[in-house]
Amino acid sequence: MPDRRASLADAVAEHVRAGDALHLVVGHTRWSAAAREVVRQWWGRDPGFTLHMLSLSSLGALFFRGGLVRKVVTGYSGDTFPNFTPNPNFADAYRRGDVDVEHWSFLTFSQRLEAAARGLPAVVTRSIVGSSMETNDAYCRADTPFGELGLLAPLVPDVALLHAPVADRAGNVAIHPPLLEGVWGALAARRGAIVTVEAVVDDLTPWAHLVRIPAHRVLAVCEAELGAHPGGCFTAGLPVTGYGEDYDFWIEARAATRADHYDDWIRRWVLDIEDQAAYLEALGGARVARLRARAAPDSWHDDVAAHPPDLDPPPNHWELAATWGARHLAARVLALDADAVLAGAGVANLAAWLGVAQARSAGSDVQLTAEIGLWGYQPVPGDPFVLNHQNFWRSTMLGDAALVLGTLVGGPGTTTIACLGGAQVDRRGNINSTRLDDGTFLVGSGGGNDVASVCAEAVVVALLSPQRTPSACAYVTSPGRAVQALVTDLGTLERRGDELVLSAVPAGPGPLDERIGAARAACGWDLTVATEVTELAPPTPDELAALRGWDPRSWFLRSR
Repeated sequence: MPDRRASLADAVAEHVRAGDALHLVVGHTRWSAAAREVVRQWWGRDPGFTLHMLSLSSLGALFFRGGLVRKVVTGYSGDTFPNFTPNPNFADAYRRGDVDVEHWSFLTFSQRLEAAARGLPAVVTRSIVGSSMETNDAYCRADTPFGELGLLAPLVPDVALLHAPVADRAGNVAIHPPLLEGVWGALAARRGAIVTVEAVVDDLTPWAHLVRIPAHRVLAVCEAELGAHPGGCFTAGLPVTGYGEDYDFWIEARAATRADHYDDWIRRWVLDIEDQAAYLEALGGARVARLRARAAPDSWHDDVAAHPPDLDPPPNHWELAATWGARHLAARVLALDADAVLAGAGVANLAAWLGVAQARSAGSDVQLTAEIGLWGYQPVPGDPFVLNHQNFWRSTMLGDAALVLGTLVGGPGTTTIACLGGAQVDRRGNINSTRLDDGTFLVGSGGGNDVASVCAEAVVVALLSPQRTPSACAYVTSPGRAVQALVTDLGTLERRGDELVLSAVPAGPGPLDERIGAARAACGWDLTVATEVTELAPPTPDELAALRGWDPRSWFLRSR
């Protein structure tokens, strides 16, 4: 059989060309040594790349800083660790017009790649209708004999870059789910994929059920131990050792993008690194060993021991919002007999975790699901991230975004409630996480639009302030069709007709009218008050212990 093994430097030099549309596969690994090699070889050469990347994360800023990219097609342009925040490199480049950007939801991004891989002229979607993303040229609504359909044009990269656990010499590639956007980009790429792997094996047939890319779609296979770093690599059942995500490195990378010494950091970790062996040497053996230890199913016990939660302080604003959001969610799960709750990002996912636990204690069999491809997972304590690899071990089913966002959430046999966050929510429940009316860029849709477009109901958890609650969002990332409640630190707003109105306020020593007045003053529109306003009891010790147990370092539950 052919032997497609090559050094990473040779593979990038041979197969990546100026002007290419490069698809960096995110999956559960988030990054690859191949992406770093592209940055190293093309730094400062103005290759005019178009970057197809579902979620840019902090390291995506390397392409911006090095002048490598002219256009970005993405679903999320922001940081992930230690929390979900805008990144100035993306925001400034988009605002200045240095880099063109197409904003998509996670599912529509994946569907466009799938259309390309299948050779289809378009693919049907239920997402982005009613959002500001409808103006994208690659989307249209069409009247057909089957009714009005939302159609997406294919997204065709020239070359795909991804990291996988193993491949054989011919280039057949085995990847373990969860897969997020899947491998459609590798199957769709005009010339093929450059694949880095932990190891090349002689025979993949024992793991044929995990082979997702056939050899003829692969340009080169490059051994690169720890090639997903600082992302992790989930390898359960495969003949290589996996590793967890390097949170410390992600946090350092995020900080570097905002610092005067960013170029020095880039030289240290990218430009002056000759190959993957040198990269591993720079990381150090002790660090690598710690990351490999994090791949063990029970490694979360180490996080719990290292970071015990502080249960003494009174609840802060985010903890109030999360607790009341959880209670509201649990009540709606029971009322609708919901099958699933999709946990959004940040505090919203902590509220979802707590709400699902409360609903299950009350007799519900509701399951937690996540856009990366998790179904029926039980979150481990000590880590607030939905995408924490320890949660993979505790899932009933591992799939991808097409399964979760495109089938189970909103599917005819599944009743799903979403628990979402958002930078802004307007009086009609529309959510904006993309761009403010002054042009300030935020982060983008992620999977939020896909969920809000089709779920049975959505609960939004946020802090209440005039900036977060405009009367009408200037950019609609997710339409408010399903948003039935906005739960905040100062009260709960529930839908009455086509508008959110104040239905509950915190219990307190002061007069009820004062607490109602505080919520109205903090809202950006003239907030209507329901005929009957209930009072929200403060968080219990057990509720605070659960929230802080999941987020002991207050990455999400930070003070206001």
